[in-house]
Amino acid sequence: MSSERIQSPEGRPAVWLEPNGLRASMPADAMNLRGVRRLIARILMAEGLSVETADAACLVLSELVGNAVRACGDGVLLTIELRLADEGVVVAVTDPDPSRLPHTTDTALDSAEAESGRGLALIDALCTEVSVRTTSVDKQVRCVLPAA
Repeated sequence: MSSERIQSPEGRPAVWLEPNGLRASMPADAMNLRGVRRLIARILMAEGLSVETADAACLVLSELVGNAVRACGDGVLLTIELRLADEGVVVAVTDPDPSRLPHTTDTALDSAEAESGRGLALIDALCTEVSVRTTSVDKQVRCVLPAA
């Protein structure tokens, strides 16, 4: 399998376009996340998926990156993967802290007072599968959205 690396300045995402998606390594910050979200949306729509699916994948990515930043801090180096697979659209984020696992809260999705705590519930509502894999040096949260 071959991939094509998109050149990027230091501190910006290093992105590899692959036959069925992309892989990016990036310091977590708002500008990098915006760029990767735009690229993911373009790839999914170019593959014939709906705007709704692209928006859902971008929302899942944002929630996963937000969780990684809360666990590891701003600027943490993350690996982001997008893959079109038989089971659907796979979005995965890997961060360097295997000890801080995601957990759900009792915050209602429609709570007007809550400022956080709804991300994993949103992910659960959008995805057909959510899994966490840990090693001695990192953790990956992998989500599968239905392809439509």
